[in-house]
Amino acid sequence: ISDRKATVNSSDGAQKLLRERLCHQKLPDQPVGLDSQYKHLLELLRRTAVHGESNSVLIVGPRGSGKTMLLGCVLRELMSLREVQKNVLLVELNGLLQTDDKIALKEITRQLHLENVVGDKVFGSFAENLAFLLEALKKGDKSSSRPVLFVLDEFDLFAHHKNQTLLYNLLDVSQSAQTPVAVVGLTCRLDVLELLEKRVKSRFSHRQIHLFSSLSFGQYVDVVRAQLSLPPDFPDPKFSDEWNHSVTKLCEDKTVEEILRRNFNGSKDFRSLHSLLFLAVSRVSVSHSTLREADLIEACRLISADSKANVLHGLSILELCLIIAMKHLNDTYDGEPFNFQMVHNEFKKFIQRKSHSIHKFEKPVVMKAFEHLLQLELVRPVDSGVCKVQREYQLMRLMLEHGQVMEALQKYPQCPTDVKQWALSAFG
Repeated sequence: ISDRKATVNSSDGAQKLLRERLCHQKLPDQPVGLDSQYKHLLELLRRTAVHGESNSVLIVGPRGSGKTMLLGCVLRELMSLREVQKNVLLVELNGLLQTDDKIALKEITRQLHLENVVGDKVFGSFAENLAFLLEALKKGDKSSSRPVLFVLDEFDLFAHHKNQTLLYNLLDVSQSAQTPVAVVGLTCRLDVLELLEKRVKSRFSHRQIHLFSSLSFGQYVDVVRAQLSLPPDFPDPKFSDEWNHSVTKLCEDKTVEEILRRNFNGSKDFRSLHSLLFLAVSRVSVSHSTLREADLIEACRLISADSKANVLHGLSILELCLIIAMKHLNDTYDGEPFNFQMVHNEFKKFIQRKSHSIHKFEKPVVMKAFEHLLQLELVRPVDSGVCKVQREYQLMRLMLEHGQVMEALQKYPQCPTDVKQWALSAFG
């Protein structure tokens, strides 16, 4: 009994430790394989923080390539300098959150702790407001200002703001000698400079730091092994040795290698890898206290499951028939938008042919089913604005691929044969 209790405790402890590790990744001391980019960015920001030299730079790279990690490591190193700690101010904006310049300006004011200074003041323009904020940061003798680091995540989204006012004013300040400012943009778009207006582009320094993953599959497997291994100071050394041995064997397994290679080829992003490993570790229990091949196979199945195809499994037969009618309309009219009336006519043709197997539904009932598909976002209006057209004639698009519909039909419980045949037929 005592051995069983020890195994249960060790198994639970290992699972908890690994899940925490996979969920909360710590910043490394220095980004691996990004030495030149790290030194370049650190020197650039150090010149702003220490010498009051304004700069602007873009960090460009695909999602998961380490842009945020690189900046995080640089800022941590920078903030460890004594002359920087009490002097530099950091403002972090995100294009997904600050969707217009007004919201962005409020966030800048909040992060600089200047709400009381601004009070009820009314400003004529964005530039005037920003100039006032930066003026308020000047020290008592009004001769020197505190350096401000502006970090713009999802930089490309700020380019869609009206007249690009925020970008223009920030880059304009970074070009002038008024206040020491560094503007750091993070984006995954290589063509981001093409989005900038001429006046904005002329004020940007055109410094770009590119990050591209040079990770090999062997290194990727090493990361998996390191993430799943228990540390040497684990309370139960015997269990720790068994676990680490099972992890080594697992990484050498052909099926597991195939799963990892598929994941690696799809995305070298460690976040997707951590999601896969988290699901696998969550399957560890008392009955099997080590990781098995089956755990990774199941985790892979869950992570690659098609959420929209899963929604189709919960639809009624009527709703499924409407989806098939839309599929036929897509095939017939080569993906052109359709309206409810067209879908209803297609459905009526099918009912007339197969009236013995499918119940006849009144038009309001069919309309209700169509509206449910709209709520589930399986169908989307072409014009998202306020439309004055009658509901029956509003143009829609089906948000499903042909393959998704056919796959869902195969897995649909007790689907009538006539409905399956209708879906497979070339003509509605």
